[in-house]
Amino acid sequence: MRTSRPLLLCIATTLAATAALPALAHTGADAGAHHGFVAGFVHPLTGLDHLAAMVAVGLWSALAATSRRELLAAPVGFAGMLLAGALAGLAGLSLPAVEPMIAASLLVLGLLVATQRRLPAAAAAALVGVFAVFHGIAHGRELAEHGGAIATLAGMLVATVGLHAAGIGLGLALRHANRWLPRIAGAAVGLFGLALLGGIA
Repeated sequence: MRTSRPLLLCIATTLAATAALPALAHTGADAGAHHGFVAGFVHPLTGLDHLAAMVAVGLWSALAATSRRELLAAPVGFAGMLLAGALAGLAGLSLPAVEPMIAASLLVLGLLVATQRRLPAAAAAALVGVFAVFHGIAHGRELAEHGGAIATLAGMLVATVGLHAAGIGLGLALRHANRWLPRIAGAAVGLFGLALLGGIA
């Protein structure tokens, strides 16, 4: 299937915006914005592992969903459980194997994107929700020192929703593209997760 120029432009714009997020986030951090809404907003963007996972959730949802309910189930499930994990982290709770679980989430999400595996809405939300708890605890533990917990969490959720939306936009574009493009994107995310697991081990 030929890829149209508008589709290429959509993909390029989404990828460029996503790639620019870490640079913008580090700029904000270097400027001293270490508290409140801004700290929460930039925090998911400063780690490539978190950023890739959140975009991949939206990407998988758009590629595999056959209804609006399925399209939104995984992003909503991830955002909700991310918030729960972050609240737990802010309260001082820690779980074992947080970093390995974050890496494993990338491996699993990458495989889901590459295969475009469809799951029932509840199962999709539950699957990503488990991983989201670990992402949230990692965020919450790191943000605990910044103060302004409510504003910080609000910023984090806004960024998370934005990354999910970017993934959904990219996924909707890729649904009509060459069938290998989603597989390449999923493989890249999965290999990133595998590399992180290898580094942890």
